[in-house]
Amino acid sequence: MSRFKFNTIALFTTDNQKVVDFYCDIFGFETQWNGNDIDVEMHLGDMRILLFPRESIEKMTRQRFTYPSGINGTMEISFDVPTFADVDKEYNRAVTMGAKPIMEPTTEPWGQRTCYVADPEGNLIEISSFNE
Repeated sequence: MSRFKFNTIALFTTDNQKVVDFYCDIFGFETQWNGNDIDVEMHLGDMRILLFPRESIEKMTRQRFTYPSGINGTMEISFDVPTFADVDKEYNRAVTMGAKPIMEPTTEPWGQRTCYVADPEGNLIEISSFNE
């Protein structure tokens, strides 16, 4: 048995407020962030996402990093929903509320209904279900 337990996803941002608003308004995350602290912690059930300004992580680590521009194709955040119909509903709701559409809901040959949107920083978000 591993001694490691998955902790969280941290996203590096250029605009914490815009990203907080996105995840809270569209996906229902909650936060106690006061709008001034450098880092943000958001929760949705057992899920946890941290936000940290890109410039602050570089200062802290004394390293310069390169970041994808446009759509971040190096990772994705994936949310499961109960049914195929929920995939379509949540995709439409997310896009209507400002998420960038990447891939419309599609039923894949392996039995998953999936779609992709992007957050304001260009991070990919998958919304999917294996239940018709």
